[in-house]
Amino acid sequence: MASVNRPLRIALLSYRSKPHSGGQGVYVRHLSRELAALGHRVEVFSGQPYPELDPGPVLREVPSLDLYREDDPFRTPRPGEIRDWADVLETVMMWAGAFPEPLTFSIRALRELRARAGDFDVVHDNQGLGYGMLGVPKLGLPLVTSVHHPITVDKRLDLEGLGWWRRMSKSRWYGFLRMQGRVARRCGPLITVSESSKRDICMDFRVLRENVHIVPLGVDTRRFRPRDGRALRVPGRIVAVASSDHPLKGLPTLLRAIAKIVTERDVHLVVVGPPSDSTRQLAVQLSIADRVTFTSGLSDDEYAALLASAETAVVASMYEGFSLPAVEHMASGTPLIATQAGALPEVTGDAALPVAAGDPEELAAALRRMHDSPALRERLSRKGLDRVRQRFAWPAVAAATARLYRDVIKPDTASADRINGDTAC
Repeated sequence: MASVNRPLRIALLSYRSKPHSGGQGVYVRHLSRELAALGHRVEVFSGQPYPELDPGPVLREVPSLDLYREDDPFRTPRPGEIRDWADVLETVMMWAGAFPEPLTFSIRALRELRARAGDFDVVHDNQGLGYGMLGVPKLGLPLVTSVHHPITVDKRLDLEGLGWWRRMSKSRWYGFLRMQGRVARRCGPLITVSESSKRDICMDFRVLRENVHIVPLGVDTRRFRPRDGRALRVPGRIVAVASSDHPLKGLPTLLRAIAKIVTERDVHLVVVGPPSDSTRQLAVQLSIADRVTFTSGLSDDEYAALLASAETAVVASMYEGFSLPAVEHMASGTPLIATQAGALPEVTGDAALPVAAGDPEELAAALRRMHDSPALRERLSRKGLDRVRQRFAWPAVAAATARLYRDVIKPDTASADRINGDTAC
């Protein structure tokens, strides 16, 4: 057990950690850096894609078969790649149409931790909730789990409107949700990022409210910031970020809204994230393929510069448990239009122009209004910057997370910390 005030030895687990888009890799990178800056020793255990870490934390690779790599998704591994029964399980589950990564990573991570149980004070599982995590407390290691939002919401939106055959086929992909609910009810305290996500976790996973703690995500304001000079804003440029082309992200609504205004306004949409074939086809059908650019694989600096170059930013999601891109847009000083879905009203407050989710007419009207009013853009830009400075900073996220670690490690130690005024962790 960690003594009062002693730096903690933290194992931070993430079954996949895509570096430049999607919440998991971004969360792991910034949280691990700030925990290390507080003096704690952090080792990040991750499957592919591996995160890009800043100096301080140490990466421990936990290789999977990487069956969903972008250049060869749903591939069948060669016989020589199969190392053990976890690899067999991963392959068979993929063949059956399931998503095995949370389960198989948890098995591999438990194996790694079992060999080094004495090296850590606490284990923090990021969004995995695989059955292997139930073995962590048996090693004498306290467990904390992050759930940014329950994937049950993604499932409901993904299956909506599908025929029975496609619903049955696609439901297999979400088979891991039953496992995640069971693990969520039996593991230690959960961390989530908003009151909206907390409600969904408690309802969908049947978790007690007192076991869920809210710690908002942060933003790296060193990188995401306004650039000097308004001339760097590209007139008519609209930017949206979609880490995956999933119904959750609302891209069809956004494309239809763009189609309604391109004949009367000189605008161009840049979508950060790889598009599906159906999304590209929709852009062609709407006759806006020349007004939409899809880009991915940007470096951190390129991504931040793109966000800061936009005249308008849009988050068109049907649901968000938090929306780190919304905070990144605000930190960049880019005026934001955001749907009133999930946690977005909590995140943006009055610093965004609100629209209803899934309504292309209302989104088109908001885009026209934003395009035509420099005063509105300036006002929302200032409000967004002020909101980020007041609420969303990674050092504060790390400090709050470390306080929870101490509570889990030894409640009487946590009480002593508070009595002694130790709030910086």
